[in-house]
Amino acid sequence: MLPGEADDGVRAARTIRAELPNTGVLVLSQYIVERAALDLIADSADGVGYLLKRRVSDLDRFVDAVRRVGEGGSALDPEVVARLLGRSGRVDPLETLTAREREVLAWMAEGLSNRGIAEPW
Repeated sequence: MLPGEADDGVRAARTIRAELPNTGVLVLSQYIVERAALDLIADSADGVGYLLKRRVSDLDRFVDAVRRVGEGGSALDPEVVARLLGRSGRVDPLETLTAREREVLAWMAEGLSNRGIAEPW
């Protein structure tokens, strides 16, 4: 695909899958576009591949990925999988705050200055 939107190839792959559901699609991407990758495999990863271009220099592995996708399997780049799985495992930074830190943050949200926050102490 010609350069344009970061998810042109994935959008084309989704269109192909919608119109020809038995057609395997293998996306080669320079970048991981999380939302696009999730959309691509949302219904099923059967016949779907998402590989990073920098990893396809090994011809045997690339041919294996094409074959798997063509046979109805999947070929997902390990970095893509790690990013997608890590996404759901992220810790909410607010959960790591102490009670005092939450209290100070609440006062900051109310617009108190440093001096205003420190005065009660």
